[in-house]
Amino acid sequence: MIGSLDALEPLQKEFLTRRWLDQLLWMDGAAMKAQRRYYGLRLVTVIGAVVVPVLVSLDPGGDAGEVVSWTTVVVSLVVALSAALEEFFKFGERWRHYRRTVERLKAEGWLFFELVGEYVSPNGHAAAFPRFAARVEDLLREDVEVYVTQVVREKKAEETES
Repeated sequence: MIGSLDALEPLQKEFLTRRWLDQLLWMDGAAMKAQRRYYGLRLVTVIGAVVVPVLVSLDPGGDAGEVVSWTTVVVSLVVALSAALEEFFKFGERWRHYRRTVERLKAEGWLFFELVGEYVSPNGHAAAFPRFAARVEDLLREDVEVYVTQVVREKKAEETES
């Protein structure tokens, strides 16, 4: 699709490919990876939280009782570890953050390709390109600022609690 924009200079097409599309694809992959980790950890936490009370309520006695007791301890540790990992790495927040940025980049791309919204131009893509490039850079700068602000805020909060 980028190659078919004949009105654009090779450098502009390079920007579309290496800046807009590469960032969009990287963030899309990062969002999917964070989502899988988030769902995996949450699933372990939820299932384990349901299983532990059942194990605690069992009273088989004898060797089976000891097995149930140790199983309860292990499942409890796995639940605690899963919840702690999700809290520490914030995969849910990362997933939503990247997904939000990806969808905004996609929307800007489609507006530009279709020459609608703020990209309406009787002179075509070449005339609309500077506005698109500026908007992409604004979105990427905002993405970095939000991410860094969240990380710094969390770090300061952790230091304050210590």
